[in-house]
Amino acid sequence: MLHSAYLMPLLPLAGFVVLATCGRRLGDPLAGWIGTLSVAGSFVVASVTYAGLLQRPGGPQREVVQTWFSWIGVGGLQVKAALLVDPLSVTMALFVTSVSALIHLYSIGYMHGDADYPKFFVYMNLFVTSMLLLVLGNNLLVTFVGWEGVGVCSYWLISFWFERDSAASAGQKAFLYNRLADMGFLVAIFLVFSKTGTLDYLGVFSHLQAITPGARTAIVLLLFVAACGKSAQIPLFPWLADAMEGPTPVSALIHAATMVTAGVYLMCRVSPLLALSHPAQLVVGSVGAATAFVAALIACAQQDIKKVLAYSTVSQLGYMFLAVGTGAYEAAIFLMVAHAFFKGLLFLGAGSVIHGLRDEQDLKRMGNLRRYMKLTFFTFGIGWLAIAGIPPLSGFWAKGDILTNAFARYPALWAIGLLTAALTAYYMSRLVALAFYGDDRWREALARPDRSAEGAGSSVPHEAPWVMALPLVVLSVLAFFAGALSLPWHPAWDPLRWLGPVFGSNLYSPVQSAGTKWALAIADALVALVGLGVALPLWIRRSERPALEPPALRRALYLDDVYDAMLGRPSEAFAHFAAVVVDNRVIDGAVNGAGRLVSAAGGALRRVQTGFVRQYALGIVLGAVVLLAWMASRALS
Repeated sequence: MLHSAYLMPLLPLAGFVVLATCGRRLGDPLAGWIGTLSVAGSFVVASVTYAGLLQRPGGPQREVVQTWFSWIGVGGLQVKAALLVDPLSVTMALFVTSVSALIHLYSIGYMHGDADYPKFFVYMNLFVTSMLLLVLGNNLLVTFVGWEGVGVCSYWLISFWFERDSAASAGQKAFLYNRLADMGFLVAIFLVFSKTGTLDYLGVFSHLQAITPGARTAIVLLLFVAACGKSAQIPLFPWLADAMEGPTPVSALIHAATMVTAGVYLMCRVSPLLALSHPAQLVVGSVGAATAFVAALIACAQQDIKKVLAYSTVSQLGYMFLAVGTGAYEAAIFLMVAHAFFKGLLFLGAGSVIHGLRDEQDLKRMGNLRRYMKLTFFTFGIGWLAIAGIPPLSGFWAKGDILTNAFARYPALWAIGLLTAALTAYYMSRLVALAFYGDDRWREALARPDRSAEGAGSSVPHEAPWVMALPLVVLSVLAFFAGALSLPWHPAWDPLRWLGPVFGSNLYSPVQSAGTKWALAIADALVALVGLGVALPLWIRRSERPALEPPALRRALYLDDVYDAMLGRPSEAFAHFAAVVVDNRVIDGAVNGAGRLVSAAGGALRRVQTGFVRQYALGIVLGAVVLLAWMASRALS
């Protein structure tokens, strides 16, 4: 069974090749079905690989390397194009392929009628291929190829509707933020090779003692810089909100369920290094907790339904990094998987709302949609309660696992995490109240003069077709029951606890009494209920409360303005100086000046070319006299 693992990235790659060459001829919807089936086939292979790995005993027996070919062989640098099939990579592959297949299916309906329909699935299939390379790579370099692959696909998909200036600008912003952060990944690769002589994960981990404590911390923090870019952590998270300019399935797949979790995966993959650097652990945990709180605070005042979910994603990723910083790697993966289900569900539900309201995304122009979109309301409601942390849904167990570990190791970070949980329940309840309760504010919105003629007040909101509805139902079931993945129902039940041997002694396992655990669980549930209880009465009947939506939060604490003032404007001024002064006056001046000097010298020398033999003879005689005089002076001296 394990011998078929290589098909996981190859199937979506084959879909990409077919769609890139024949997509236009295949058209809508056949191109979408081919893209969907190729990713679904990858999920089948991942399931078969999972079954094959379970048949092996635990420990090193579940670490299988599949080598394709020798990629780089230069001196001591020997890199193979190879896959590492182990519990961590297979867990990642399972949820990446399953959620991706559902979102591809949803996209068949959502993107119907788009002029670039086949191109959308070309990008989506290439993205899935890159993501699978990222999580299955046997070494840092293969992981980096997948890392950059998902980055460029993200750029293409955010800018998919590039005719809109906002979409083109958002794509550029995401590209620049991530390229800046990826420098950390590259420097970390160089440093790892210089210290261990290998880039293979298993090889690096077997040479940990050869890495000095300072180098360990440097490597981990450099990789964390890359993770902050990809997973949108402080100070590199502003790009994710603007990334909502892409089609909603892109937001669900790339910016909620898969790509943005790559940073968390990377930190879990290098956990043997991270566990040996306590300063790095504290930095990772602190940045995660701070990001979770700040992003949740910003989400409380957003009006765009997708931007609320975008900042929610940033906040939930902060929870995952909080878990990584405390050494609770299983808890981080647990929330990652649960988050893929309920956040994918929420984004697709938001897409259903946008589709039903003819591209309206402003929460203040919605209202009472539960009456017209019952299936969307029901499934979205499950995602809402799951992310809010209401028991017994998956978010309660996953988030509670992280907070329990944080309480044992960093009580201050636990307090920040608990406050963030209350904010999460509040802003998600505010979203639900504004979108699905209250008055039919969408009627006025559809009748606005700036609406297109075909959509202006022509119909009430409607449910999406079955290809969009089916993924909502499946993800709602997964979001509800995913908590069972890490609950100790039976000693043989370990869908996620089989990750334990991957992390080994690096996994933090706090010793807490049953009373402490119950108290923490009750506290988690209470803060979630408080968040709901505060938000619903405030927002069900009123859509405007300026005191609760201050400009600072609506403008994301002015971070974009600060970055623009500190980096954007000075960079623009420097570019203008370089173009006008350095380029035009210094560089062009030097080049043009040399040309003018040569031209002037040539003009002066041209005057001695008269064509008269007697003038040339006189010159020869004068030269000879000067030469003889110089020789005579040398002889006399």
